[in-house]
Amino acid sequence: MAPTDETGQAAQQSPFGTTPPTGPPVGGTAGTNGRMPRWLPRAMVLALALVAVFQLGSWAFHQLTGLLINVLIAFFLALAIEPAVSWMASRGMRRGLATFVVFIGVMIVAAGFVTLLGSILADQIIKMIEGFPEYLDSVINWINTHFKTDLKRVDIQEGLLRSDWLRNYVQNSATGVLDVSAQVIGGLFQLLTIALFSFYFAADGPRLRRALCSVLPPARQAEVLRAWEIAVNKTGGYIYSRGLMALISGIAHFVLLQVLDVPYAPVLAVWVGLVSQFIPTIGTYLAGALPMLIAFTVNPWYALWVLIFVVIYQQFENYVLQPKLTSKTVDIHPAVAFGSVIAGTALLGAVGALIAIPAIATLQAFLGAYVKRYDVTDDPRVHGHHRRGEGPGLITRARLLWARRPGAERPETPGSGERPETPGSGERPETPGSGERPEAPGSGESPS
Repeated sequence: MAPTDETGQAAQQSPFGTTPPTGPPVGGTAGTNGRMPRWLPRAMVLALALVAVFQLGSWAFHQLTGLLINVLIAFFLALAIEPAVSWMASRGMRRGLATFVVFIGVMIVAAGFVTLLGSILADQIIKMIEGFPEYLDSVINWINTHFKTDLKRVDIQEGLLRSDWLRNYVQNSATGVLDVSAQVIGGLFQLLTIALFSFYFAADGPRLRRALCSVLPPARQAEVLRAWEIAVNKTGGYIYSRGLMALISGIAHFVLLQVLDVPYAPVLAVWVGLVSQFIPTIGTYLAGALPMLIAFTVNPWYALWVLIFVVIYQQFENYVLQPKLTSKTVDIHPAVAFGSVIAGTALLGAVGALIAIPAIATLQAFLGAYVKRYDVTDDPRVHGHHRRGEGPGLITRARLLWARRPGAERPETPGSGERPETPGSGERPETPGSGERPEAPGSGESPS
C-alpha cells in the first residue's frame, strides 16, 4: 500500500525516496515564467544613464553660470552697438574696423567717467582724514561740556592704539586686501571676456545669422531674422534714447551745480545723467543723493535746492521729455519697466537690472505682431465716464444726500409716503378711470 500524506493523496515515489506533492510556488510562477523580463535590465541601465546625464548637466550648468551671464551681457551689448556698426559698414568701412572704432569710443568714455569719479572719492576721503582731528576735538569738547567729563584726544588715541579691536581690524583688513585684489582681477577678466564676445557678435553678426538660419527651414528663418531685427532696434533705441536723456539731464544739473558753486560740478553732472537714466524710476533720486551730499558740505540750504530741482526735473522728464524721445524706440509703461527691473535684479543681479528693459521691450514688440487687435468701441465707459442718463446727476445726488441727513424734515403727501406735495396745488383728487396721471394745476377737470 502506497504511503499517503495528511490530505489523503498518494505521495509520488522516486528513486531517492518519497517526494512532496508538487504545486505552484509561493509568490510567482514556476519555470520560464519566473525569469526576469528582458526589458527590465535595459530600462534600469537607461534610467541610471538619464540620472547621470542630468546630474552632469546640472553640475556643468552651475559651473558655467558665470560664463553664460557674460555671454548674455555681450550679446545685448552687441545688439546695442549694431546700428552704429551697420551704419559705418554701409558707408564703406569694414565691419571689423567699424566695431573696433565703436569699442574704442565706449572704452574712452567709460575710462574717463571712472577716473573722474575716482578722483572725487579720493579727494573727499583725503579731506575727511585731514579734518578728522578737528572733528574729534569738537566732539570731545561737546561731551566735556554737557557731561562734565575731562576727556583728552591724546588719551583716546592711546586707548585706540592699545586696544585689541584695532589689532584685529588691521589683521582682517590685511586679509581683506588679498580678497579685494582677487575680486579686481576677476572683474577685469570678466570685462575682457564680455568685450571679446561682444566684439565677435557685432563684427560677425551677418555670419552668425547665416549660420543660425542654415539649420532652419525657410519659414523659421524669416521668423528668426525678424526677431533679431526687433531685438536690434529695441536695444539700440533704448541705449541711444537713454544716452540722449542722460546728456540733457547732465547739462541741466551741471548748470544748477555751477550756479550754486558746488565743487566737481562736471563729474557730478555726468554721474546724475548716467545713473538717473540707466536705473529707471528711482535712478534720479539715487543719482541726486551724491550731489546733495557734496552741496551739504558747502551750505545746507544748497542741498535743499538740489533736492527741489531733482524732483521738478523728474516730473519734467517723465511727462514731457521721455514720451517724445522713447515713443518710437522703447515705449514701455513705467510700471512694467519697474517690475521688469525688479525681476531682472532678482534673477541676475545688477546685470539683470541693466538688460531687463531692452529684453522686455523686445519680447513685447515680438509678441505684439501675433496678437490680433480690434477697434475699441466709442463708449464713455472706456474713458472711465458714465453714460448720460444712466443715473442721477451731480446736483440731484447732492439734494438726495442733503435730504437724507440726520434730522432733516421730509414733507409727506397725503396718500404717498415718498413724493412730497407740489406747492400751490393743494389736494390731488383722483381722476375717474385714471389712477396714474395727476390733475394739472389750475384746472378743475383732468385733461382727457
